[in-house]
Amino acid sequence: MSAPHPIRVLVADDHPVVRQGLRTFLDLQDDLRVVGEAADGAEAVELAAALDPDVLLLDLRMPVLDGLGTLRELSGRGLRVRVVVLTSVSDRADVAPAMRSGAAGFLYKDVDPAALVQAVRAVHAGQVLLAPEAADAMLAGPPAPGGPDPGAAPAAVAVLTEREREVLTLIASGRSNREIARELSVAEKTVKTHVSNVLMKLGVQDRTQAALYAVRHGLA
Repeated sequence: MSAPHPIRVLVADDHPVVRQGLRTFLDLQDDLRVVGEAADGAEAVELAAALDPDVLLLDLRMPVLDGLGTLRELSGRGLRVRVVVLTSVSDRADVAPAMRSGAAGFLYKDVDPAALVQAVRAVHAGQVLLAPEAADAMLAGPPAPGGPDPGAAPAAVAVLTEREREVLTLIASGRSNREIARELSVAEKTVKTHVSNVLMKLGVQDRTQAALYAVRHGLA
């Protein structure tokens, strides 16, 4: 039986020391392989197109094309690489735009190395992953001068699929997974997957917190 293919990782950061450090550590993992390094966002897009990596570790503050511009360019070109923003900048306002632009994860550079490896694996497997501080920023939503706009979707909800929003609303109404499955005419296993994704995207720990979030933002 052949071994599974390693997860192919592209690193984009304008600091050579950071790129080298990430490459050295990630290449020690049996199931990860760094296939390229980019020093700016434009180079990251070109390498993503040429190398077809599975996961891109992307800094936000880079010359030529910044992280958000890179995310939009990747999306515009139909490149399906899963992107984890890895930044030293702790501006809460960066989180929601990055997630809306297609990032699958948002971490800070002080992340524990072992946690970074797990994050790469999780994002490659289709999960969405946020550092606790980033999740807090998503939960808080964008600042709204003059008060909240009742017609605007909260930032975290903006990254939910339509089906995940339906599941969140049903969670808030107190339905069990079995009842949600019956309501939506899907398998209970499918509902469990949706619930897990909702909890991750909202950055909450359990169904109760998800329900509170839905009530707070007028979704229930």
